[in-house]
Amino acid sequence: MPRPVQAEISLAALRHNLGLIRQKAGRARIWSVVKANAYGHGIANVFPALQNSDGFALLDFNEAIRLRELGWQGPILLLEGFFEPDDLALIEQYQLTTAVHSFWQLAAIVNARLRRPIDIYLKVNSGMNRLGFAPDRLHAAWLEASASSNIGDITLMTHFASADSETGVAAPMALINALGAEMPLSHCLANSAATLWHPQTHADWVRPGIVLYGASPSGRWQDIADTGLKPVMRLSSQIIAVQPLQPGDRVGYGGRYCAAGSQRIGIVACGYADGYPRHAPGGTPVLVDGVKTAIVGTVSMDMLAVDLTPCPAAGIGSPVELWGAALPVDDVARAAGTLGYELLSALAPRVPVVTDQNLEVRMRG
Repeated sequence: MPRPVQAEISLAALRHNLGLIRQKAGRARIWSVVKANAYGHGIANVFPALQNSDGFALLDFNEAIRLRELGWQGPILLLEGFFEPDDLALIEQYQLTTAVHSFWQLAAIVNARLRRPIDIYLKVNSGMNRLGFAPDRLHAAWLEASASSNIGDITLMTHFASADSETGVAAPMALINALGAEMPLSHCLANSAATLWHPQTHADWVRPGIVLYGASPSGRWQDIADTGLKPVMRLSSQIIAVQPLQPGDRVGYGGRYCAAGSQRIGIVACGYADGYPRHAPGGTPVLVDGVKTAIVGTVSMDMLAVDLTPCPAAGIGSPVELWGAALPVDDVARAAGTLGYELLSALAPRVPVVTDQNLEVRMRG
């Protein structure tokens, strides 16, 4: 029997989430963001459920090529653009759209020998201060791009720094509106948070990422609890051992947890080498037999310990949900001092991944 830890991917939930985003986006087209191997869910796994997207957005050339190999013939956007001029050969070969956030990239395209024009997303820095042309240099970049026969369609792009907070999008939107008045371009502005909460940003294209996978852009599940979004990944395992503790007994490396009284703990086949956060403190929620309990002690490479006091009937073989439909990944992440983004995308390669489509085939078989 294989080790019992596995990740289950619900394609039904993913289709549902894409449909909800489609309703919220209105007339805007949708770039489904599948960077970081579809936020840990696996590009090949999610592709069947996302084929109604208008395009896919990602960072890695290999992932773009994988989408082409899977049969996707529509647009693919490189969110960070390209990293050296030689990359333009791949962009042309696989008909990719690229972000352009600096003058060296623009010069590389202008000076390249291309057989067909490349569509670009001209990125402006609207306050994030990561990538993008300074606002006072954007017009010059647009003029240079517009004059080149190597460049096809040009779309104005930015990324909001605070769309999930009280700061919101007012200041960057004022900047974009002022810049847009000078340049008749399509716009792609909205990330997950803006797509959900700021309809004035939707424009021509939106770029939903984490919300497609049923987690919150803010890191708080309560913020999306009334949206109808469904968690797509369920990380599960089993109890593989039970230890009875006496008062004063300690658990795990460093003995961080000390039993105050008689207690049973369960040992779960999941650890930080599977992608569970090593820094998760005692009290981080877990479901055993569908009952909410918590981890105790230090998370090990391959195992973690849980308190069985709330579920006295649990024993070896009892099912454990580390996160999923009944236990939002955002709740686990908040307890561990991080975000659902990190937990999902950190799923380790050694964890078997199955989809509800696979499970249905197994059941029919």
